[in-house]
Amino acid sequence: MKNNIALIVGAGSGLSAAIARAFTKEGLHCVLAARRTDKLKSLCDEIDATAMACDSAQANQVDALFTQLDTLCVTPQVVVYNAAARVRGPVAELDAQQVQAAIATTAFGGFLVAQAATKRMLKQGAGTIVFTGASASVKGYAQSATFAMGKFALRGLAQSMARELAPQNIHVAHVVIDGGIRSADRPVPADKPDSLLDPDAIAQSYVHLWRQQRSAWTWEIEVRPWVERF
Repeated sequence: MKNNIALIVGAGSGLSAAIARAFTKEGLHCVLAARRTDKLKSLCDEIDATAMACDSAQANQVDALFTQLDTLCVTPQVVVYNAAARVRGPVAELDAQQVQAAIATTAFGGFLVAQAATKRMLKQGAGTIVFTGASASVKGYAQSATFAMGKFALRGLAQSMARELAPQNIHVAHVVIDGGIRSADRPVPADKPDSLLDPDAIAQSYVHLWRQQRSAWTWEIEVRPWVERF
């Protein structure tokens, strides 16, 4: 495995795939972590990436993921946390166990991955950690309490880490994706052009954050279609 590594946790066929392609074009070797690695085979074949199994909400699995990278003598230059889970419904009707599991994936998993990455980046003396946020990171929508709790927590983690770790040459950033993302299963409506974000365009923002010089680091950016109200 190459020494220049981008680790993407919560990898799939959507935004994370676009991010992986973008980092690959920048000369990084992508390690894609997900609970199911079989769904990543075609992407791995396409960009020569490495897939590793990991449930980010499980501390032992996150530890095993980074230990495996340690065994290969590599520390990621950039780590992207893209895992999330949703449970929609009226607050009075939500299942508490489902809510707990969703928040564990969206927020606690982000902490576990970020903590493991930070320990190694401190030894390395540099690194970039990027968290994927959403409209729910800054606005709690009706019947979306679970997602709002998880994304608010993740944003707070990112802001706290950015303040703590910037002086130690570790760039921490949070990307608020304010709008729906275009995909094969979700094409742009003919009567609403530009109403969905292009995942490849979003991915360029992640590359930009990684390439930013530390004299002008950004801890948070928002990306949205120009037609999206805010």
